[in-house]
Amino acid sequence: MKRREFIAAALGAGTAATAGGCGSPSSKGPERGGRAPAAGAGVPEFEYAGAAIADLQRAQSQSRLTAHALTAAYLARMDAIDIAGPRLASVIERNPDALAIADALDRERKARGARGPLHGIPILIKDNIATSDRMETTAGSLALVGSKPQRDAFLVKRLREAGAVLLGKTNLSEWANFRSTRSTSGWSGRGGQTRNPHVLDRNPCGSSSGSAVAASADLCAAAVGTETDGSVVAPASICGVVGIKPTVGLVSRSGIIPISATQDTAGPMARTVADAAALLTAIAGVDDQDAATGRRKSRESVNYASYLDVHALRGARLGIVRKMFGRNEHVANVMEELIALFKQQGAELIDPVEIPTLRDVDGPEFEVLLYEFKSGLNKYLTLLGPAAPRKTLEDVIAFNNTNRDREMPYFAQEIFLRSQEKGPLTSKEYLKALQLCRRLAARDGIDAVIGKHKLDALIAPTTDPAYPTDLVNGDHYTGGGASTLPAVAGYPHITVPAGDVFGLPVGVSFFGAAWSEARLISLAYSFEQAAKRRIAPRFLPTLDLQA
Repeated sequence: MKRREFIAAALGAGTAATAGGCGSPSSKGPERGGRAPAAGAGVPEFEYAGAAIADLQRAQSQSRLTAHALTAAYLARMDAIDIAGPRLASVIERNPDALAIADALDRERKARGARGPLHGIPILIKDNIATSDRMETTAGSLALVGSKPQRDAFLVKRLREAGAVLLGKTNLSEWANFRSTRSTSGWSGRGGQTRNPHVLDRNPCGSSSGSAVAASADLCAAAVGTETDGSVVAPASICGVVGIKPTVGLVSRSGIIPISATQDTAGPMARTVADAAALLTAIAGVDDQDAATGRRKSRESVNYASYLDVHALRGARLGIVRKMFGRNEHVANVMEELIALFKQQGAELIDPVEIPTLRDVDGPEFEVLLYEFKSGLNKYLTLLGPAAPRKTLEDVIAFNNTNRDREMPYFAQEIFLRSQEKGPLTSKEYLKALQLCRRLAARDGIDAVIGKHKLDALIAPTTDPAYPTDLVNGDHYTGGGASTLPAVAGYPHITVPAGDVFGLPVGVSFFGAAWSEARLISLAYSFEQAAKRRIAPRFLPTLDLQA
């Protein structure tokens, strides 16, 4: 959860900057295309580095690879670079049943064939997504250790049905970065500090930091993150992977530790658009436990991989949102290169497009989230059963106070305290803020500009490059980012690797109207294939800008 508006609201400093970071372009950047050699010490080569899900599936179908061997390889990779070597700390817990699941899927493949594209494919999920197995579901907080969900989250059920191997849970910004106005992204009381695989002393961004790092560093075939505002797309951009935040309701939220009933969603994080599309296909679906999933016009499953069109940019109408470019001139330079590429690929650009409500949503958004977090978390905790040690937000606040040395050594819980003060979702203040959010972000925001210019998508840099991790002062934001408007509207948003600034990845955002995932995936894939701008992580200890 990006916290620019929270910092502003809590400290009374007006509108703060969008999530992002600082950096400068390198005159000799790393090799592009995802195959750059590891430059950091203690990072062994990996046989499946950059491997696509389709290739891993093909190798298994041709008996050149087994799910067991692939799962074991990813587990060994975790030993080598997540626990040892660079010590990325992106995986908070490994599934003790992963190899057994892989073995069962190997036997099933031999007897009856594959279930589909994810059969035998190892996937990591964020540690706020419930599993009813031997793993914990804690949102990174020690307060929820031992609180066992009574059933799988709906998306986990979908992954199991698809034949995925649940490899483990990823670390995150604790409570999806909705605890403090001064937090450090990627840190949790349970998992410690996740490190950026490109430059280890840089921040991976939050809150799906572990999922982004794990996908980038080849600790899994792909991962699932969650987003309320920026928590899929920002870490994906900063770690150099694809992230898809779908329309709220495309993927069920049941079984996910909540922040917001109106903005929360899970989404895929992967090295390529094709892999993200395959994962989105598996986790999307209508769930009777989440009313938002019933808003889709059709209950039919969609194969998003069928929309991978290399020529999709030809004739596409794209709106360039320059007011989302921020203050980093080097990111702006990357965007100018991309604009030239869009034109070369035959896209029709409306440059710039103006969204008059762009800067107006922060205050009402924060108000809505404060109300919805308390309501949603209290409801989630009741579903854990009578044996759960914490039953309300108030209980969690008390736990943090009692365990201050472990839970609050660097930052406190100001947002929790403000949320606890809020009343029910029938409050006039909440309903007014919610109505304002919907109007500013959707009707008078994205819908208005898309309708006016007949656009296929809006384009902007996703966020700035990674800033240094700073446990003393918290995150550093420098002004660029595209997450808030589509997040508040509940509309789809895709980020794709778009280049680098001094070897730090930069992503470009495609976002649009509700339920436009298929079109956005087509455009994102077309761009990805034309640009080929993903850089693989090099695990550098720090940036030597004088070299």
